[in-house]
Amino acid sequence: MTAPTHLGTPAPASSSGRTGARPVIPVGRVGPQHSPLAPPAASPAAGDLLRAVFRQHAAGVSIVTAPGERPAGFTATSLTSVAADPPLISFGVGTTSSSWPAVAEAEHIGVHILGEHQQELAATFARSGADRFAPPTRWHTGPEGVPVLEGVVAWLVARVVARVPAGDHRLVIAEVVAGDPVGGGRPLLYHRGRFTALRD
Repeated sequence: MTAPTHLGTPAPASSSGRTGARPVIPVGRVGPQHSPLAPPAASPAAGDLLRAVFRQHAAGVSIVTAPGERPAGFTATSLTSVAADPPLISFGVGTTSSSWPAVAEAEHIGVHILGEHQQELAATFARSGADRFAPPTRWHTGPEGVPVLEGVVAWLVARVVARVPAGDHRLVIAEVVAGDPVGGGRPLLYHRGRFTALRD
């Protein structure tokens, strides 16, 4: 087996002579001149590695909505339950996204867990330039004026409490104030660059 190494340091040859271990892909150095608390700018290789690894990660698919003169929304796979007391959720949104200006100003946002039958809805809210709230999208104005999508597995409305800078994104943290957990159905997933469903 390959001996464990620091990130970016080649592993010494195994004395056992066994082969077949998958190589570690180095993406940077951690040393006296590069503190892990203040790392240098990420290399393109690190970004490629991150994308390649997360293609193997199956994520739930949600849609985030925000009120405004024109409602805004986008498909997200970064939704996370942060805490139960107080009830906090988080998600990431790119600062170049067309939805970011609305999310940046919104006091409340909506989060919708999509069902496996809603691949087209997920694609619509992920498509640049699409009129995401036009038919056949079904929605109504919910608590705090937030657009609430219909036919979803579950939804929440939450009050934004923080927008934390995170590279070219913002990590939005919000406190749950309303919702419905019993829409029914099985959730939609995203894996290896495409929408998919649970398999029994």
